[in-house]
Amino acid sequence: MELTNTFKEVRVASRKLLQLDEQTINQVLLAVADAAEANADYILKENQKDLDRMDPSNPLYDRLKLTPERLKGIAADTRNVASLPSPLGKVQKETVRPNGLLIRKVSFPFGVVGVIYEARPNVTFDVFSLCFKSGNAVLLKGGSNAHATNLAIVQVLHEVLNRFGIDTHAVELLPASHEATAEMLQAVGMVDVIIPRGSSRLIQFVRDNAKVPVIETGAGICHTYFDAEGDLEIGRAIIHNAKTRRVTVCNAMDCLLIHQSRLADLPVLCAPLADKHVILYADAPAYQALQGSYPADLLCEATPDSFGTEFLDYKMAIKTVESLQAAIDHINGIGSGHSESIVTENKAHGNQFCRDIDAACVYVNAPTSFSDGAQFGLGAEVGISTQKMHPRGPMGLEEITTYKWLIEGRGQIRQ
Repeated sequence: MELTNTFKEVRVASRKLLQLDEQTINQVLLAVADAAEANADYILKENQKDLDRMDPSNPLYDRLKLTPERLKGIAADTRNVASLPSPLGKVQKETVRPNGLLIRKVSFPFGVVGVIYEARPNVTFDVFSLCFKSGNAVLLKGGSNAHATNLAIVQVLHEVLNRFGIDTHAVELLPASHEATAEMLQAVGMVDVIIPRGSSRLIQFVRDNAKVPVIETGAGICHTYFDAEGDLEIGRAIIHNAKTRRVTVCNAMDCLLIHQSRLADLPVLCAPLADKHVILYADAPAYQALQGSYPADLLCEATPDSFGTEFLDYKMAIKTVESLQAAIDHINGIGSGHSESIVTENKAHGNQFCRDIDAACVYVNAPTSFSDGAQFGLGAEVGISTQKMHPRGPMGLEEITTYKWLIEGRGQIRQ
C-alpha cells in the first residue's frame, strides 16, 4: 500500500485552511450539522451494515451503534463547536525587548492531525469539527468494524466541503487496514501528530511503532473511593451513574474502593447496580458484606486480575481499604491516569485526594462520567489525554493547536 500521495494532498489542504476566515469555518460546521441530520437515513443504513457484522453481546456494539437521537446529539455538538471562540491567532504572550523587537507567542494549527480509532463512528464527526475549527486537516484511520459508517460520514463531509469550494483532502479516511496504520505512523514530515483512541493494546502499538509524535489517550481504568465520611445517598447515585450510564466508554468506573468502616453500607451503595445486572468482583470483606443482599448470580469473588482491568462491560471490581492513603496508593499503583473520584464530606480528605492522585481528571463528589469534552464546555473532544506533555485530560480546540513566535523589528541587527 502506498499512501504517500494521500499524505501530501492532505498536507497541501492543511495549508489552504490557513486562508479561511472564522465566519466561513463556522458556516461550514453549521452546514455539517445540518447535513448529519438531513442524511440520517443514509448514515444509519450504512451503520446497520457494520452492526450486522458484529455480535450484539460485544461491548463495542454500543460504541458502534448510531441512532437518530445520537445523530441529533452529534449535530448539536458540531453546532456547539461552531459557536466557540476560535483558538487561532491568540496572543499568549507579548513583550518588547530593550532593543525594540516586538515578540509575540501566537496560537496556530498543528497542520495535519492523524487520528486512529476503533468502533466509534461519532469520533469521525467530532474529530473533523474540532480539527476544522482549529485549522487542522485530519487523517482518519477507523477500524474495519466501522468502515461502512465512516465512509458514509466522510462522504457527507466531502459534499459540504465541495459546496463551499474547500479542498476535500482537509478530511481523509484511510483504508481500514493495518498497513495504512503502519504507513501513517511512519509519515514523518507529512503528519504532524497522531492521536490514538481505543484499547490499551492499540495505544501501546502506536506508541511503540510511531516515528510521528504521539499524544496518548490512555485506557480509562477509573476508580471511585467511598470514604469513611462519604454521604450514602450521594455515593449511591455517583456509583450507579459512573458505572452504568454507558459501560463502553473510557470514563466508566471499573473499581469501587470502600473504607472498611463503611462495609455495612455496601449493600445500599450497590443495590441500583443489580437492576442493570452488573457483575461484581468483590474482595473477601466486600463479598461477605454483600452476601444475601446482592443477587448471588451477579456476585463473584475477586481475583488479582479483577483490579486494574478496564471492563467496558456491566462488570465492576470492589476493594476494601483501611484508609484514604491506602486508596490513593492503590489508584496510583494500578490506575491509568484517566479519571478518579472520591465521595467524602471531609474537605481535607477531598483536598488530599485531588493533590495526591496522579490522573488527568480528579473528582470530589461527582462521577467520572463527566470526563468528556462537551461536559467540560469544550464542544467535543479528540480524546482524553493521559500524558503530561502539552495536553492533559479532554482535548478540545486549544489542545490541538500549537504556537509560533512572531518577531517584528525595525532593522535591528544582533551585535
